[in-house]
Amino acid sequence: MTTLQTSPYAVSDRQYIDGKWRLGRSKRTLDDIDPFTGSQLLSMPMASADDVNDAYTAAQHAQSSWASTGPAQKTALLNNLARVIESRAAEIISWLIKESGSTRIKASFECHTTLNLVRECAAMPFQVEGRILTSHKPGEQSFVFREPLGVIGVISPWNFPLYLSMRSVVPAIALGNTVVLKPASDTAVTGGLLIAHLFEEAGFPSGVLNVIVGAGSEIGNAFVEHQIPSFISFTGSTDVGRNVGRIATGGKYIKRIALELGGNSPLVVLDDADVEIAAHAAVVGRFLHQGQICMSVNRVIVDRSLYPEFAALVAERVSKLKIGDPDHADTVIGPVINQAQLDGLLRKIDNAQSTGLKQLAGGSPSGLVLPPHVFGDVPADQELAVEETFGPILPILIANDEQHALALANAGDYGLSSAVFTKDMARGLKFARNIVAGMTHINDITVDDQPNAPFGGEKNSGLGRFNGHYALDEFTRAHWITWQPGGHHYPF
Repeated sequence: MTTLQTSPYAVSDRQYIDGKWRLGRSKRTLDDIDPFTGSQLLSMPMASADDVNDAYTAAQHAQSSWASTGPAQKTALLNNLARVIESRAAEIISWLIKESGSTRIKASFECHTTLNLVRECAAMPFQVEGRILTSHKPGEQSFVFREPLGVIGVISPWNFPLYLSMRSVVPAIALGNTVVLKPASDTAVTGGLLIAHLFEEAGFPSGVLNVIVGAGSEIGNAFVEHQIPSFISFTGSTDVGRNVGRIATGGKYIKRIALELGGNSPLVVLDDADVEIAAHAAVVGRFLHQGQICMSVNRVIVDRSLYPEFAALVAERVSKLKIGDPDHADTVIGPVINQAQLDGLLRKIDNAQSTGLKQLAGGSPSGLVLPPHVFGDVPADQELAVEETFGPILPILIANDEQHALALANAGDYGLSSAVFTKDMARGLKFARNIVAGMTHINDITVDDQPNAPFGGEKNSGLGRFNGHYALDEFTRAHWITWQPGGHHYPF
């Protein structure tokens, strides 16, 4: 068992390649900034295309040995990783707050969810199963084995940097693959470098996990089109995901891909719903982490008969949310990730106001902290209803009846998560099954990700599924093998 350390990690300006910490070779420098205070957390040379090649080469060299490592040893290392995360929870939470602008509430949730994921994945090495098939040929034995894919490239986002990196990294490694991880530049530490330290302390062999921090404009294409990785797992925006998909499947080296992309998740309130419960859920589901979650409640669709009461309850609850320093235990709304993100949100607010939308809550930004905004009776074709808004803005749409609510919920190009509120379970199940989405929750928020449940979307929200045995299928390949005792009759 690994002896757990007590001193904080000395997070530095190095890349993590083949078990060694070394400087990146790009001429570009990353300045990692605390979005609330504006202070610099880290300055480091970025990775170059040569660093990408070195990382993939290291992962390839380590993969065969790692794949042949026994399941008991893999599980022991994963359990070590869980113990390291648990022992360093305070340190991890602190980094999430200061680097990603996470409130303490959200950062604690992310750390706890990541720990649960690792514990769940610790059993994966023993869950790989093959099959014996009936053969059409007399005397032949026919088998299907599940094999590791090899080297996996993971590109992760900045909004849930720790969890959304680990959600691909941990099951991939548990199943015998090795990984090169490229975190988002805004969260280089919590999405990548901190994870490398956790794996290093847990005792994983060199090359099993490699972390490179670089600009997408410089190394993004090279990361995806490189010959070595057989699978690219990308979590991020739909526009960037389209490009990743084109490169991964249309280049010289065709790869498997998993794309977890954007969403426009609806929360539907039917005419028999408990309005207070639905209003509470809408506020939590939208404003957790300032709305910067792919499966966040992006729009509420409420039956016309309940709209006045619902809108009033939402406005009242939003007016009481604490805004400001994300390190305070009761802060709900902290900073958005950067100035570009804030500028885009302010443009959408200006457009909503200029078109005469009824504003139920709002306020001016302070630094990168934008108070929660709510707009009522929003037309279905208004950009707040049509587009994903990655920030603390909530549009409320009005539905004439259940059929109209379903049509509104299914409108658009996304299909990630969704929710419906009703007191009738049968009605809720029927409605939920008619929503075109990867996930639907009845009488709960749209934000949920459990380590044994399939996570993924439909339409422009992506391809593939994460978690549990769904991840097992994604990160392994089926290999059909037959055995003949000899003497088979051939036609010539």
